Amino acid sequence: MSELHDAILQGNAKAAVVITRRKLDEGASALELVSGEMIPAMDEIGGRFAREECFVPELLLAARAMKRALELLQPLLAKSGAQPAGRVAIGTVKGDLHDIGKNLVAAMLEGAGFEVIDLGIDVTAERFVDAVRTRQVDLICLSALLTVAMPAMRDTVAALREAGVRDRVKVLVGGAPITPAFAQQIGADGYGDNATSAVTLARQMMAPSPEHC
Repeated sequence: MSELHDAILQGNAKAAVVITRRKLDEGASALELVSGEMIPAMDEIGGRFAREECFVPELLLAARAMKRALELLQPLLAKSGAQPAGRVAIGTVKGDLHDIGKNLVAAMLEGAGFEVIDLGIDVTAERFVDAVRTRQVDLICLSALLTVAMPAMRDTVAALREAGVRDRVKVLVGGAPITPAFAQQIGADGYGDNATSAVTLARQMMAPSPEHC
């Protein structure tokens, strides 16, 4: 594969930036670098993680390398009018201050071509509603590591419904205490048990429905 692909897989952020700059100078398009090299690299590292051929530290390093290179490309992508795979608002819900899992999912989503709005930690239901109203997000990702924070996920889905915006957005939940049954119980659209599955689900949720193809 290409140098950029390999630099991301190896988690070498410095090399990823240098290679990206050089490829741009040589005439490569930002979209070509993202779709042809960066997304395949993140897909590969995600696959390795799912097969337990690598672990969270390697995944985090690859995501950091991708993010650093992507920072160079984002202004060019915006200027060219390239559309993201979807717009995502992600956050750790109210009552929980953990962010490692949330940060990893956010980085993997960016690596998959999504525009990610990271709302941070201890995020209230109202802030998620506001993101739907003002940022026109397509997908909301709710993260929680603490069992005591799980009701905040239910509250957020309920707040979206009460605000009349639930039908505008898909809701994906995840975190150590979360189960598929809980996701279904609170009215979420999906559950991801790790960063790779979250990206897979996000892609499925953003895929055009058959009637619109």
